[in-house]
Order: sequence, then C-alpha cells, then structure tokens
Amino acid sequence: MDPENLMSPETIAALTERVINAGSSVMLAALILIVGMIIAGAVRKGVRAAALKSDRIDDTLGGFFSSIVYYAIMAIVLIAVLNRFGVETTSLVAALGAATLAIGLALQGTLSNLAAGVMIILFRPYQLGDFVEVAGQSGSVKDINLFTTELATGDNKKVIVPNGSAWGSVITNYSANDTRRVDFVFSIDYGDDIDKAMQVIRDTLGADGRIHKDPDIFTAVTAHGGSSVDIVTRVWCDSGDYWGIYFDAMKNVKNAFDAAGISIPYPHQVNVERKD
Repeated sequence: MDPENLMSPETIAALTERVINAGSSVMLAALILIVGMIIAGAVRKGVRAAALKSDRIDDTLGGFFSSIVYYAIMAIVLIAVLNRFGVETTSLVAALGAATLAIGLALQGTLSNLAAGVMIILFRPYQLGDFVEVAGQSGSVKDINLFTTELATGDNKKVIVPNGSAWGSVITNYSANDTRRVDFVFSIDYGDDIDKAMQVIRDTLGADGRIHKDPDIFTAVTAHGGSSVDIVTRVWCDSGDYWGIYFDAMKNVKNAFDAAGISIPYPHQVNVERKD
C-alpha cells in the first residue's frame, strides 16, 4: 500500500473515528458494568435486609434469594456489555437457555430437593428442635438446609432426609402444638368392679401434677375382650411431658390396681388330660 495513502487526511480521520468509537464503546461498557454491579449489590443487600426483618423467611432462604437476584441482574448487565461490542446477544441468550434446560434436566432430582427446601423453609411445617415424622422417618429436627433435613432418632442415629421426599410425603409434627392428648387402654378381669377400676385410674392419674385438669380425665369402657374388659383413658398434658406421663402412668396404674385388688388378665394355658 502506498505510504502516502496511509498518511492521508482521510485515512487518519477514519482511524481517529474508529478509535473514538471503540473508546466510547469501552467506556460505556465499563460504565454499564460498574453501574450494574452497584445496582445488583444494592438490590442483594435490600433483599437480604427484607428477609431478615420477616419472621416467615429463614436467613438461609434470604441469602439464597438475594444471590439469585444478584446473579440475574449481573447476567442482564453482561448481556448489555457484550451488546456494546457488537456481539449478537440473541443467539447467546438462546444458547444459555438451552444450556440451562440441559443442566436442569440433568439435575432435576437435585433441583426438586432445592425447590422443596425453599418451600419447607418458607412455610415451616417443622422447625429446629421439633419431633417429627417425615418420609417414614421419626426424630428431632437438627438441621434444615436447601437440600436436606437432618433428624436425630430416639436412639441418637443421624438420618438425612432429602427435602423432596420430606415435602412430597405426609408430615407429622408432634411438637407443633403446645398440648397433646395421651391415650391409654387398661384391661381388667370380668370379675372386677368396673366403676372401682375407673375411679382408681382417675385418682392415680389425677395425682400427677403434669396432667391438665381441663379437659378432665376421660375414662370409658371401650371393648369386651376375649378375657378382659378394656377401659380407654384420655388425658391432656404439655407436649414436652407426653412420654414421661405415659411411662409413669403405666407403672403407677399397675401398682394402684394391685393395691386395690383389681386384677389384670393375661393369657392362661389349661392342660386337659385325654382319657383313652
């Protein structure tokens, strides 16, 4: 190429214009990136602060939501920056959408647990310390995160339940209410006085200060068994006293029956001699 053409005013003007345009694009892209990062950071802090003020949104869930919002805004900002440099963003967005779909299909089990974890943390069917039965497993809730729920069984085994299984099954929370009803069935012999036995049961259970006076102790004959008369008994107590009352009542009523001369039937075997 002719050196004189390279140094011509037209060439210099064209190069200058290109440099100015490129510099303007770079500066504008940098400005978009900086402003976008500031906005994304501010929105993330706002979402996190709002989550902390809410009683229904757990801190873990608040951090998750704030991160999702932050990265969503940054994705839009990066697309705008690439657009300033002439990159065809339509095809890029389509490619990202296809990649997201493929990743979602590959991780659908994990994403299902994630979605269930969000629902559990948001609606709180159980909380830390509650005694629950979920997905066929019983225990005290030790940890809840976005993917799993950790239980400690009565014999202190660690059980990890995927949140998808927990949310997709019946959840029984034994600690949700302040009070619970304790049900008993006491059996007496057919030859015993039913009214006397029922009074012994009421007196014995009424002496336990943990049992509520209102509602009152309920007793009624529930069945005529093969060898016994069954008396159902129901009492109310604080949820935390349930098992203590149950175990103590089974022992104390047995002792009270013995003292009152009331027998508790049990299977007998009778040997019959055959005469040839």
